[in-house]
Amino acid sequence: MLAALLGACVPGLSQAASPQAWPDNATDLVAAMHAGRLAPDSLVRRYRARIARTDAGPDGLHAILALNPDAVAQAAALARMRRVRGPLYGLPIVVKDNIETRDPLPTTAGSLALVGNLTHRDAPVIARLRAAGAIVLGKGNLSEWANFRSAHASSGWSAVGGLTRNPYDRARTACGSSAGSAVAVAAGLAMAAIGTETNGSITCPAAVNGIVGLKPTVGLVSRTFVVPISTSQDTPGPMTRTVRDAALLLGVMAGSDPVDPATADADRHRADYLAGLAPDALRGRRIGVMRFAQGKNPDLRAVFDTALARLRALGATLVEIGTFDAKTMGEAELTVLLSEFRAGVNAYLAQTPAAVKTRDLTALIAFDTEHADREMTWFGQDMFEKAVQAPTLSDPAYLTARTDARRLAGAAGIDAMLAHDRLDALVAPTIGPAWMTDPVLGDRPGDGTGAGTLAAVAGYPHLSVPMGRVRGLPVGLSFIGAAWSEPALLAMGYAYEQAGPVAPAAR
Repeated sequence: MLAALLGACVPGLSQAASPQAWPDNATDLVAAMHAGRLAPDSLVRRYRARIARTDAGPDGLHAILALNPDAVAQAAALARMRRVRGPLYGLPIVVKDNIETRDPLPTTAGSLALVGNLTHRDAPVIARLRAAGAIVLGKGNLSEWANFRSAHASSGWSAVGGLTRNPYDRARTACGSSAGSAVAVAAGLAMAAIGTETNGSITCPAAVNGIVGLKPTVGLVSRTFVVPISTSQDTPGPMTRTVRDAALLLGVMAGSDPVDPATADADRHRADYLAGLAPDALRGRRIGVMRFAQGKNPDLRAVFDTALARLRALGATLVEIGTFDAKTMGEAELTVLLSEFRAGVNAYLAQTPAAVKTRDLTALIAFDTEHADREMTWFGQDMFEKAVQAPTLSDPAYLTARTDARRLAGAAGIDAMLAHDRLDALVAPTIGPAWMTDPVLGDRPGDGTGAGTLAAVAGYPHLSVPMGRVRGLPVGLSFIGAAWSEPALLAMGYAYEQAGPVAPAAR
């Protein structure tokens, strides 16, 4: 399927991106380059020009934190190679700026404290993408420190990159923390991006920007050289226009990494995610409907009901799930995140280049205080301050909280729901429509849901696909399953997507 023009995908964006039609998804872009109809270096130049027009400046989207100055040369060199070209040949991607790349770009996590963090190395997940032919177009803006600095933060804001704006309504949030990655894909600044998630940081921005986002099972994709929050919950994942594109990228990204113990079983569970995609993949499936996570917005509920009707029409059997108490799970999760963040960020900062002067969390807090006029213009660092006081990783309080969180979200949560009614997956709205950005009061989601938190705490996969619109704003449909169930979730999401355009706006 072709877009009328490259990037002409969101209301209000320029319709003059290219004098000819280009593919509007990553799979077809790669096919065009394999066939010689499109040169990788030409494509990179087109994207750079579009980014210059729509992303920078006071009225820009601010999705791209920094462009890779070597991207054109890398794309041209790739085109000259005569060996077999990979499955992502020539595909420009945006990488969230908490993931290291060997390009001449620092990995800042959005913080001024890390502007000297130029490591000249690829995270293993980036090495896999590059070996498959992908080009790092640039770094995506993000919620600073992946939204773990303050409970009162505005998603998508960082001291380095400013505020990422939602292309459907620039006064509204792009969510976070993978805000720039999501907006880059939604606004046609790239057809694919890499985000990271601890709890909602891929799926929420995917939903409110109208794209596909996949948080894989924790341990399917390496986290080495990714600025950490939680060893229990962190994972990179693909953000794309289509489910097929997400499957394409995941097939490259997945795999074991000897430096990341969580990935020990990744090679055993890695699959051919494209092979299982079929329009009839929902036929005969039993799907649990998480009513407790649908929110109270009547327009959102109406779009969700339309989505459920589509699932039935595609042959799925729906089973209602009414309640789930997430309070105790959430309390345990916070203890886990605070403890693991302190340990993880101390270890990460200790091995950064000498140009980075903040070598641990205490020094980082001092840095933000010293540079409060730039770092703490809108919100503080209360989460940092709590993390300094959190239990150590050997403390019984942490160990109990980790055990409780995993049990409540996994065995007593998702696993129990699936087993009780012999279900293949669970569905719910990913989150409500994008809320107004308020840097003074911080994020105020009007209709948060518990679906994503369950998958995040359990470490299980979570796929968000476009579900429809509420008063013109995109909302997503979540498919959640057991650990390592990515092949089934992608197949079901693909079948839903292929049934036709998503539901129209409720109003």
